[in-house]
Amino acid sequence: MTLEEGRRVRLAEDLGIGEAVARETGATVGFLSLGAGIEGTVERVDGELPESEEVREYQRLKALFDDYGHTMPAASRERLEGQIAALEPEWAAHQERGSRVTVRVRLDNGFVLDGAHQDILTPL
Repeated sequence: MTLEEGRRVRLAEDLGIGEAVARETGATVGFLSLGAGIEGTVERVDGELPESEEVREYQRLKALFDDYGHTMPAASRERLEGQIAALEPEWAAHQERGSRVTVRVRLDNGFVLDGAHQDILTPL
């Protein structure tokens, strides 16, 4: 899913924001939660989220294999191929999912979510 400025979105799951604290006593008096289904508008697309550690490791090992695999001893090459094969499901999921971004969303109820991961939003 590609999120763009001006696109309408809906919160896909309940979102717990944090504790509400009374100013005078400093005591916690509640917890703010936004329920799934609240709609809003994307105000800004901030940027891509970093890739998972497994995806980065797959890319590193694959580049190593592509560049130097033909010069490695057979046992080392086989071990590297096994490590790459173990990480392929994570790589395939990353390729299918595409890059993920964070966004600033102004919800219809007036709240603003800044730095929200696109995974918690569905386009309308």
